[in-house]
Amino acid sequence: MARLFGTDGVRGVANGPLNAELAYKLGRAAAQYFGREVKTPKIIIGRDTRLSGTMLESALAAGICSAGGNAHLLGVIPTPAVSYLTEKLEANAGVVISASHNPFEDNGIKFFAKSGFKLPDAVEDEIEAIVSQPIDYTKTLTGSSVGRVIQEPDMGEQYIRHIVDCADTKLNGLKVVMDCANGANSLIAPMILRLLGAQVIPIFDDPNGVNINNGCGSTHLEALQKKVVEMKADCGIANDGDADRCLAVDETGTPLDGDQIMLICALDLMRAGKLKDNVLVTTVMSNVGLAKAMKEHGGSTVRTAVGDRYVLEKMLQHDYKLGGEQSGHIIFGDLARTGDGMMTCVKLLGSVVRHNRSLSQMGALMVKYPQTLLNVRVQDKSGWESNEAIQEITHHYTEELGEDGQVLVRASGTEPLIRIMAQGPSQSDTDRITEAIAEVVRRELA
Repeated sequence: MARLFGTDGVRGVANGPLNAELAYKLGRAAAQYFGREVKTPKIIIGRDTRLSGTMLESALAAGICSAGGNAHLLGVIPTPAVSYLTEKLEANAGVVISASHNPFEDNGIKFFAKSGFKLPDAVEDEIEAIVSQPIDYTKTLTGSSVGRVIQEPDMGEQYIRHIVDCADTKLNGLKVVMDCANGANSLIAPMILRLLGAQVIPIFDDPNGVNINNGCGSTHLEALQKKVVEMKADCGIANDGDADRCLAVDETGTPLDGDQIMLICALDLMRAGKLKDNVLVTTVMSNVGLAKAMKEHGGSTVRTAVGDRYVLEKMLQHDYKLGGEQSGHIIFGDLARTGDGMMTCVKLLGSVVRHNRSLSQMGALMVKYPQTLLNVRVQDKSGWESNEAIQEITHHYTEELGEDGQVLVRASGTEPLIRIMAQGPSQSDTDRITEAIAEVVRRELA
């Protein structure tokens, strides 16, 4: 049987695999698990703007209360705000109802420990084990032992103040187009930027339950690019639906990805003596240009497997202060427990103001190497890692590129696909290399 928890909580089509019954069981299991610490566990719940959010919130809260916990409903609020407030409000756990950058039909349920960090696999496994057990209704709590639902809709103000307090620089004079993805940050993001003195032009800030991430946000930058140029803005910022990601657009309408943003922020921390060992934590998907730029400025990168949980794991192991992904999921180790789109935003824009340079000039600090991605559908992806022919050709092109590129071959976690990525000095090189590896993969596995 497949594991209930994926890499980022429990995900699925709302009212399909992720239905009210499952949400109830997850809430009940969470209250039972965290109720081992206290008699009445305090569990805070935030959600994004999806139509299914209130349905799942109600079921989850009912499950928590049925097991003797109190469910504190924060309403629509970003994922990083729930992480921050779980620790700040001394809750026993936090829950986010969101499917991040996915379309509105999907939803998810993700837990945070009282520290504000995502739950480790072992704890998720224990909660999953409780969920799988039949509920014995002859032993359920009754009377005064049942928990309460407590509405706390104003907690976002504490998160706003937290982000503003973490900003190093006022943003006076900066004209910013803010793409809120019709998501959880639709009210909060413009407020933060205005409090810091920026002139804000919000777009996609009118959620209706079904338009979250629809042609907008960090996975669809085209409208933001057009608006920045049209309004002659200094820059544009895009979050995703739950606002744990941040991507940017410079004054010419050119996008900056997470690698470029991380470099700008890392160099700022290095100058201030706040980047431990001058190390930036990235994933294997980050552009070669990022590692080269860090090296040129006296720093270095440490790479992890794809996924923010692996980035965070490496950061915690060595007390590194900054890490993230090309997708814009960036973690500031001293300030946040998870990726935070608005924390990233104010740090990036603060750097632009302090250096009195345009965002295009800041983005040019990193030379982006051409990259080709290719997916090969196979009949059976098992055993690909031990396939001699695939390993031999991958090693051959890795040696050919040397420090001027990289080759990454990996299996999809959810589909019968082998994903091939090459970065190198020219697009023709990366196209040639990925196709050559794909030909071997097809011959061996298709």
